[in-house]
Amino acid sequence: MSMRKLRLAAGAIVGLAVAVAPAFAQAPAKYPKDTVILATHSSPGGGSDIFLRELLPHLTRAMGGVNFAVENISGGSGAKAMAVLAKAKPDGGMFYATTPTFIYTSLLSKPEASYKDLEPLVNVFFDPEVVYTAADSKFKTLQDVIDHAKASRGKWGAANPASLERQVLEQMKTATGVRAAVVTFEGGGDMLINVLNHTLDIGIGEMQEIRGQMEAGKLRVLAVMGEKRLEQLPEIPTAREQGVNVAVRKFRGLAGPKNTPPEVVAAWEAGVQKVLADPAYKKIYMENGLQPAFIPHAEYVKFVAEFGQETQDFLKSTGVIK
Repeated sequence: MSMRKLRLAAGAIVGLAVAVAPAFAQAPAKYPKDTVILATHSSPGGGSDIFLRELLPHLTRAMGGVNFAVENISGGSGAKAMAVLAKAKPDGGMFYATTPTFIYTSLLSKPEASYKDLEPLVNVFFDPEVVYTAADSKFKTLQDVIDHAKASRGKWGAANPASLERQVLEQMKTATGVRAAVVTFEGGGDMLINVLNHTLDIGIGEMQEIRGQMEAGKLRVLAVMGEKRLEQLPEIPTAREQGVNVAVRKFRGLAGPKNTPPEVVAAWEAGVQKVLADPAYKKIYMENGLQPAFIPHAEYVKFVAEFGQETQDFLKSTGVIK
């Protein structure tokens, strides 16, 4: 082969290398932090605490070996946790487990930082609420609870004063015309103890929060507070099926500091979709009654804003806030 042909061939090989280089450059970049803190306002044993701790080992694999740790920042029904997150560096190192509580807390009080000071990252699940009582209580149905409340008021339990659970019970009181006392706690674990010892007639929470006690035969689920029955408990009717016109949908996702970098957002969008498809994790979240509901960043920002506005309108219409 002549020298001229060799030079042309070499040039073609170089050109090919340049052409395919961008494809190799598009490989996922390493996550900017080796360790990530996932914060929750829940006390140990509460819904968000369990959600995060069960998620961590599977998330580590899905996110390429990043280490995760749960930090319980209790106080003010999420007010303290939101203040910490709002001040954190937007470098992908810290996020907050979002539920409707961080919106209710923002609207029902005057926290140092509100949900509007955080940036919704992605949604992971919808988490149906259930009403339950102690297995050895005298309440066999939701109607038994309502009848008792009409006769002697009764005590109902909810985690956190500013929570969706609290508002669900208030809606149930309005729908049934009873004047039951709603007692609140800093977490679902504390409330569960008070249901088990009969201090409370009923509690309201998520399946993952009560599964252990339910499988041990210590709790009885009375109603599903959603639009339809749960696949895991097909024999348990919804509240609406029992004549109580209340149904809600609780979301579980993540939020971070404002101005979280696009590459961090992209890593989480990919990681969450991967972890939801993980058979080992799917078995766990299905047993907990969690419904996979991935919502990407841009849509989740709109979702949280709309949920916040709807909640504010509801609280104003019912005279809770002005």
